[in-house]
Amino acid sequence: MSPTASSPASSAPIALHDRFGRAIDYLRISLTDRCNLRCAYCMPTEGLSFAPDAELLDAAEIETVVRAAAELGFRKVRLTGGEPLLRTDVVDIVRRIAAVDGIADISLTTNGIRLPQLAAPLKAAGLRRVNVHIDTLQPENLKRLMRWGRLEDLWAGLGAAEAAGLVPIKVNAVIARGFNDEDVVGLAALSLDHDWTVRFIELMPLGSGQESRFAIDRYVPNHEVKARIVAALGPLEALPNADLADESRNFRLAGAPGRVGFISPVSEPYCGTCNRMRLTADGKLHLCLLHDDELDLRAALRGGGGPEALRAILARAVAAKPTGHALNRGIHTEARRMHAIGG
Repeated sequence: MSPTASSPASSAPIALHDRFGRAIDYLRISLTDRCNLRCAYCMPTEGLSFAPDAELLDAAEIETVVRAAAELGFRKVRLTGGEPLLRTDVVDIVRRIAAVDGIADISLTTNGIRLPQLAAPLKAAGLRRVNVHIDTLQPENLKRLMRWGRLEDLWAGLGAAEAAGLVPIKVNAVIARGFNDEDVVGLAALSLDHDWTVRFIELMPLGSGQESRFAIDRYVPNHEVKARIVAALGPLEALPNADLADESRNFRLAGAPGRVGFISPVSEPYCGTCNRMRLTADGKLHLCLLHDDELDLRAALRGGGGPEALRAILARAVAAKPTGHALNRGIHTEARRMHAIGG
């Protein structure tokens, strides 16, 4: 099926559909490839190079892209990194996106370290909610896996997000064998005391660095994580997904205000309902998280291309979106590490 959309002048454009019939209406925008942590499955501690500031899309350019996307039927925007809160103009970026007609939801994924300073301004600017990344509640294991992170800083970020009304909160945890696979019960138990969704994410190999090898060697399928939680905390009641494109399969422990979710791209791929397009910090449309295919939006932006040119590139990107990943054949992205894609 070729992509179609109503006229940009329409008050309610129809989302673009890719050649597999998926409605693509969710744009994930990486603001930077830098991070203030060095998680073992994402970034090495040395030998990294980052995109120069001049190559990153600025706030006005991001707004221009979002306006073009909204005219094609995109409705959701998520800001990612690296760590998006390292951008000094992040509040301005949120404010600009919130003012775009047609964008119904703006969210952000963060490690939470800078949320005590930024949660309230981000909420005032129009941010709706956040996902906060915490891989374990055990300080020593956290130091091994998230390396430069401190539990008290991550916990303070969660508290700041909740106080600012950036809800519903999702807590993301990537599970690695021998690092935090025995800590999942404590994380899941957070849902017994908080109205949060605690989500367990399978490791994925991205890039050609040591962290890709780590993801392969330390992979834990989510059925093991779920079994460990059930054995310790009791049965999990399956919950229906309000959005069929939600990558998480969600459950509830008895009496819990919160939820437990499982994101299983390796053992239970959800490519058939994917509604996402990714924009890297340096202005490339990355067509699938686990493929290297990209189209250059920045060149059009800085080469004088107007809204029509941007819409044409976005439509081409949707038309070229792969059907899914090929992890079962040992194929994954090589050109970019996870921190340079945006998750």
